[in-house]
Amino acid sequence: MAGAPSSIDFKVRTVELDGKRVKLQIWDTAGQERFRTITTAYYRGAMGILLVYDVTDESSFNNIRNWIRNIEQHASDNVNKILVGNKVDMDTKRVVSTAQGQKLADEYGMKFFETSAKTNQNVEQVFFTIARDIKQRLTETVAAAAEPPTIQISRQEPDQAAASSRWSACCNT
Repeated sequence: MAGAPSSIDFKVRTVELDGKRVKLQIWDTAGQERFRTITTAYYRGAMGILLVYDVTDESSFNNIRNWIRNIEQHASDNVNKILVGNKVDMDTKRVVSTAQGQKLADEYGMKFFETSAKTNQNVEQVFFTIARDIKQRLTETVAAAAEPPTIQISRQEPDQAAASSRWSACCNT
C-alpha cells in the first residue's frame, strides 16, 4: 500500500461540542493487517470507531468486513461506529461507489460519510458526528442509571386472589 504508515499514526483531535471541548484520540493503522493484534487491545476502551476505506482501492473496501468482525469480537457492544469512504477528490480513479458504501453501512447499522482528507471535504462533519453520537449515548446511559429501580405493586381483590390460586399449576391440582 503506497504511502501507508510503517507504524500506527496517533493523533489527538479536539472539537468543541455544545460549548465543551471533547478530545478525540485517533489511531490510524491504514488498515494494515500487522497492526490488527495491537488495535484489538484498544477496542476494549474505545467509545467510537471510524472505519475508513479508500474509494480508489477495492481491497481496502472489501477488508472493512474483516475489521468489523474484529470490532464485534473485541469492542463493547454499544461502541459507536461510522463508515467513511475517503479520497472522493480522486473521482476519476474511484472504484467503490457511494451506493456500495451506503449499502455496507446500512447492513451494519452505521452512519456513512464520504470524505477527502486532501480537500477537507466532510472531515470535520465526521469528527463532530462521532463526538456527538458518543456524547448522546453517554448521556442516555447516565440518565438510565439515574432512574431508580421501580417495583409495580397492584392490589388484587380477595375473590380474584382465591380464583387465581385455585387454578395455579404449581399449587393445587
